[in-house]
Amino acid sequence: MTSQTTTEIELNINGAPRVLQIEHRASLLDVLREDLDLTGAKRACDRGECGACTVLIDEKPMLACHLLAMQVRDKQVTTVEGLAQRPDFAPVLDAFVAEDGGQCGFCVPGFAVAAYATLKHDASLDELALRWELVGHVCRCNAYDRIAAAAAKAAGGMR
Repeated sequence: MTSQTTTEIELNINGAPRVLQIEHRASLLDVLREDLDLTGAKRACDRGECGACTVLIDEKPMLACHLLAMQVRDKQVTTVEGLAQRPDFAPVLDAFVAEDGGQCGFCVPGFAVAAYATLKHDASLDELALRWELVGHVCRCNAYDRIAAAAAKAAGGMR
């Protein structure tokens, strides 16, 4: 008796169905980066402690390193690459560029996805409230002031 270690599944990634042959234990982050070449979500801690791998699952921010790809079969997965195609993400992108939100840029996709999701829910938040909403995201360059300024600027553009 042989055991099958891969399964064909269909995932909805950035609004498009994608049929993949994946290992049962593959994380969503692995599938995005290795199988679909969507590298915006970053592998930093691989323990759900840094936020670099944040994606939207049914429009809610979640950590791709903590999800098995099998868990999101019936969900809408949106990566930073998918958000970049949405007109309502432009204020976030523009604000991160204008405020130099992130020194090396490694953490920026996770911060930007989380800021977008937060601001879609409540664009009236001020900079202090946005800082609290982004707790759990780590910037190794310590660019938190610029990231918070970018999120606050994006809020103005999303109101």
